[in-house]
Amino acid sequence: MNTSFFSEMLQSIADRSRALIMRERREPARERSAGLVELCEALLSGRGEASGLALADEILTDYAALTIGPRIAFFEALATTFGHDRAGIDAAIAAWRQSPTEDNAAELHEAAEPRRLELIRRLNLAPGGTAALVRMREQLLDAMDRRDDLGVIDNDFVHLFSAWFNRGFLVLRRIDWSSPAAILEKIIRYAIRKIDNFCIRA
Repeated sequence: MNTSFFSEMLQSIADRSRALIMRERREPARERSAGLVELCEALLSGRGEASGLALADEILTDYAALTIGPRIAFFEALATTFGHDRAGIDAAIAAWRQSPTEDNAAELHEAAEPRRLELIRRLNLAPGGTAALVRMREQLLDAMDRRDDLGVIDNDFVHLFSAWFNRGFLVLRRIDWSSPAAILEKIIRYAIRKIDNFCIRA
């Protein structure tokens, strides 16, 4: 498959569909996190594939423009607003207890998932979505150095990434000083962050 053609096709669908989405713009940075939450709700409630691609692309684009404060506010919303549907879980448990069938077990499994999981799955459909989500998790990990309450979001990233980045897709290559600078920089940044965390806790 020509991946370049496929990526261009997805981008074209997202760009054209975005024109169909009419909404008021919320440009001030301090308001963007609230606007992103609304867009995320729309993405989860929507059914159209083309409009979903456009929304996912818009959410990731707007997220990338956030400064640290609104970004933390967005993570807080992911941790609370897009958590578990308690009423749905209670209903699924009641149905399972009344009739422990395979169908009810599947319903319980689906109800037990936090809404974040489906949101992340839909965001991943946007052109360049996987790379954008990896960057989002990297920023989340930086925020978690000071905010342990955001760990529930990382649990969902780990759950999905573990499935998406199956070891069967990996290619092992030796990393040395001749490796690309971008890779070495990420390793150095990761090591510095771990050292900083160790010094703070010590």
